[in-house]
Amino acid sequence: MQIEKLIPATKDYLWGGTELKTRYGLGNTPKVAEAWMLSFHPDGESVTESGLPIGKAASHADRGSACESFPFFPSMVKLIDAADNLSVQVHPSDEYALRNEGQLGKTEMWYIVDAAEGAGIYLGFVRNITADEYAYAIKNGNLTELLRFIPVKKGDCYFIPSGTVHAIGKGCLIAEVQQNSNLTYRVFDYNRVGADGKPRALHIDKALAVSDLHVYEPKRFASGVLASCPYFTTRIVGGGTSGCRDYSYTSLVALEGKGTVCDMSVQAGESVFVPAGKPYTIKGNLTVLETYTPQKTE
Repeated sequence: MQIEKLIPATKDYLWGGTELKTRYGLGNTPKVAEAWMLSFHPDGESVTESGLPIGKAASHADRGSACESFPFFPSMVKLIDAADNLSVQVHPSDEYALRNEGQLGKTEMWYIVDAAEGAGIYLGFVRNITADEYAYAIKNGNLTELLRFIPVKKGDCYFIPSGTVHAIGKGCLIAEVQQNSNLTYRVFDYNRVGADGKPRALHIDKALAVSDLHVYEPKRFASGVLASCPYFTTRIVGGGTSGCRDYSYTSLVALEGKGTVCDMSVQAGESVFVPAGKPYTIKGNLTVLETYTPQKTE
């Protein structure tokens, strides 16, 4: 395939807001919680402007050799608007997920695109805890008292390995890069009900089996890299950036500004898929989240 813009799948979860619509023009529902800017996942596949789902449009060669060692396309890129608190949740490792769910686990990264005053996230625990303490806090509805709350601001970034108990707080606009998975174990949901009027399902036994009960330790990466793991490497780039990766696709999601990618007009809220082996150049005042799957030697 050629370099193409992608049309994202959008989700209207109950905690979503209107920022993705007003800032980026994404979605056609009253609230838009998530836009899946690069998604090969069957729960919400991105579509090329020529009308093909990305899974059909992108050949193995377009995806690149770095993707071949994974049972599924390895990554996904989302924009998330949290007008309300998301549930406290955890994602399993690949080993657990493949054995029990038939899909990948989920390691992810959050880049804070914007944040309201006082907004923050929960990541891991304030201290190392026992499984009994964890189960007791879940049962008694005071789990957040054991979690580490981190105030956030625009430009912050957090790498979240599978097994980390976490939650996005209200007032956060986030670009998320993650494994290609839609697998979440919900631990606590503030006693909310879903659209059907019933309490949303919790997955406590599975969460207890996969959660890391230690203090969250931020991970540092090489200069200029937001996060890197076997599934994805991601960074912020802008006008004047050029690249060509023979071994991997490149995802370019514009977060701010206007400009061009290979003379194709691009503005904030648009997603571009660059097939492996295709050279690209970014021009203009764009701020872009660039994601690719690294070679094993990186």
